Amino acid sequence: MRVRFPLFAILLFSVAAFAHVGSPDVYYEGNAGPYHLLVTIRPPAVVPGVAQIQVRTLNGGDIDKIQILPLAMEGAGAGESLAPRPDTMQRSNDDPQLYTGNLWIMLRGSWKVRVEVEGKLGKNQTAVPVAAVSMTAAHMDKGIGLLLGSFGLVLVVGLISILRAANGPAQVAPKQDISPALKRRASVGMSIGAFFILVLLFGGNWWWGLEAKANERMVYRVPQLQPSLLSQDKLRIRLENPNSGSFTGDDWRGFWAQTLQTNDLVPDHGHLMHLFLVRTPDMKSFWHLHPDQTGEQEFAANLPALPPGHYQIFADIVHSTGFPETQVGTIDLPAGIVAGQPGHTLNGDDSGGADLDPSDKVAPLSGGYRMVWERDATPLCAQQAIVFRFRVEDKDGKPAGDLENYMGMAGHAVFLSDDGKVFAHVHPEGSVSMAALAMAQASSNPPASGTMSSMSMGPRSAEVSFPYGFPQPGDYHIFVQVKRAGHVETGAFVAHVEK
Repeated sequence: MRVRFPLFAILLFSVAAFAHVGSPDVYYEGNAGPYHLLVTIRPPAVVPGVAQIQVRTLNGGDIDKIQILPLAMEGAGAGESLAPRPDTMQRSNDDPQLYTGNLWIMLRGSWKVRVEVEGKLGKNQTAVPVAAVSMTAAHMDKGIGLLLGSFGLVLVVGLISILRAANGPAQVAPKQDISPALKRRASVGMSIGAFFILVLLFGGNWWWGLEAKANERMVYRVPQLQPSLLSQDKLRIRLENPNSGSFTGDDWRGFWAQTLQTNDLVPDHGHLMHLFLVRTPDMKSFWHLHPDQTGEQEFAANLPALPPGHYQIFADIVHSTGFPETQVGTIDLPAGIVAGQPGHTLNGDDSGGADLDPSDKVAPLSGGYRMVWERDATPLCAQQAIVFRFRVEDKDGKPAGDLENYMGMAGHAVFLSDDGKVFAHVHPEGSVSMAALAMAQASSNPPASGTMSSMSMGPRSAEVSFPYGFPQPGDYHIFVQVKRAGHVETGAFVAHVEK
């Protein structure tokens, strides 16, 4: 994309991307009118940078062109009026259903990528939220630095020599000797010039150092929440504000200070926080809870009868700007939560289970039911967009007929690497936050908090699918949750991902 108006050069990001631990790419499956699309956004590790966009048409619509456009999430009306022209994506020569394009990410914050599709069925559009952050600070290679420094030294020496010549020999006619006075003038001029050149060099180096330090502080780091037990059956979660101590609120570059406060949270499909607890290293105890907010940065959750052990904690939240975030932590739960303390009964949307039996194909459920991963023999590869499909069957092997919406959608899935470095909470629409998706797809101002796209609603079949791509090779666990006959079921699967 040509840089026409930097404010609206996109980011999500990753987040992250931020939104998911170690899984910055954004995956979205949805409709642009009659066109069914699978959108993949691979954000750069450093902002400013270039994001790679892929759009695959899933229903084979007769499409003439696809255009992409970055827009700010806040102040959508003003953003669209000042936006640059959209960029046209390139159709793949090898795969006519695949389109690719690039967008510059110039600023950190909450953005959306508007995808405009034009074809025989008309012109329609959709929007995908993205969170723009720098995950690292780019540093110059030492070899390149030495090379550029050598060139710079040659230029400085040459400039000083030019100053000396201009104030001395250049003032003398050809074949005439330079006078002592002119020699002194040349030396004085060269010295004054060298002084100002050195002042400029040291001043530039000082300014560059300040900019580098400011940029280092702007690098996003995964917030570390603080968990503790209020009692044997009640967990307290204290969120970390990632901008604490880095920037002042009136600093225009204070992205964290202005954007990632912990008192601006909005509900995401009905809850301010989605809390996941996974016992490691066996990953046979998985829980999806929804704590109540007890303070500006504090939440509390009633615990069911969790098996004792070491648990990894992942807390999904969404800020009012549409920026999604996952905070992480660990806690050791004692055996007392089970012995003598039965724990709270799961109610509402809380769910989970102990003694899960992970499988690479079929996961047992209650009442003789089972969940089948509809996968073929093709190896799983990293950074490949896949639509994961799961089917629920009754004890006779027939498709289950009693599935219900779970928090307004067909199901939820968690993709977690065995080393705990990759965590992604994924919905049938993809890895995007539902609250951010509602903001991105609103035609005017963001709708009421917690609103979800219509794709999540409606009667459920016996199948549920999730678009996602593993960010890196390794071993993973996949936890899939559906609601059946008023009860949430959890199917656990294992996956090995190649390069």
